[in-house]
Amino acid sequence: MKRYRDYNTYLREIFGERVQKISLDAGLGCPNRDGTISTEGCIFCDRRGSGTGAWLNHHLPIKEQMRRGRSYLQRRYHARKFIAYFQSFTNTYAPLSHLKAMYDAALDFEDVVGLSVATRPDCVDRNILELLSTYRPNYLVCVELGLQSAHDRTLERINRGHDVSCFEQSINLACEYGVNTCAHIILGLPGENRVMMLETARYLSTLPVRAVKIHLLYVVKHTPLADLYEKGGVRPLGQAQYVDLVVDFLERLSPDMVIQRLTGDPVASELLAPVWAKDKSKNLRLIQEALERRDTWQGRRYRGSPVAGIP
Repeated sequence: MKRYRDYNTYLREIFGERVQKISLDAGLGCPNRDGTISTEGCIFCDRRGSGTGAWLNHHLPIKEQMRRGRSYLQRRYHARKFIAYFQSFTNTYAPLSHLKAMYDAALDFEDVVGLSVATRPDCVDRNILELLSTYRPNYLVCVELGLQSAHDRTLERINRGHDVSCFEQSINLACEYGVNTCAHIILGLPGENRVMMLETARYLSTLPVRAVKIHLLYVVKHTPLADLYEKGGVRPLGQAQYVDLVVDFLERLSPDMVIQRLTGDPVASELLAPVWAKDKSKNLRLIQEALERRDTWQGRRYRGSPVAGIP
């Protein structure tokens, strides 16, 4: 039995069976790349826009991406229900009419039960959230917002292009419209120590965040982070170090939060470091074993817990 509130179980509770996400690439850009904010992008982001799952189909229409994704997931997992997941780049960075057309195309299948939209907190406003909220009566709707760290100096260091207060405003606004939220964070960012990373967990637990994705900082080719790594300016976390940090992080999250991800999933041919990031199954197993060995669980050191005073 898992010692955290995992995403698959959460979906089964709602839909009564396995539900799979279909990763989509809408071909949109990013204000942190097109010169609106910056032309460099976040230091860790490659040409795929952190959308590895969708990249192979990036040139196809949304409906064709959905058809191919459904067919593959039906064969591999025998899944019968799906969530359309707009993954690559910034999926609210277009006129409302364009956004509505691409969301509608993805949802035009009887077995699609949800819509998940990955974006930046500075690319969410009332008009976009009002559009997303119109899908709520018939679908599970979630907006995924990249925070990465609860420390402004870290966000500046990684050229994120927004501050923590922007993220908080977007989370609260989404809550106002009844749209579920998922926060993306990265462990091992340059300049951060254990205390800073765990402060991010505690910060998230003060907000109406519904779910969290925990990522490992890994280095891929053709990114500013790769240049920094090759010059010795950053050292990725070791496997054991990362596993312990994930457990520490989970302990400080609200037990009600859904954990959508516990580690990164790099494209092996693009990965520079750390090599151990390639073995996702092993990393998940090590995290589970560490939870059991330490006899701990998600929320054990959450401020609302009886043992919240433990550092």
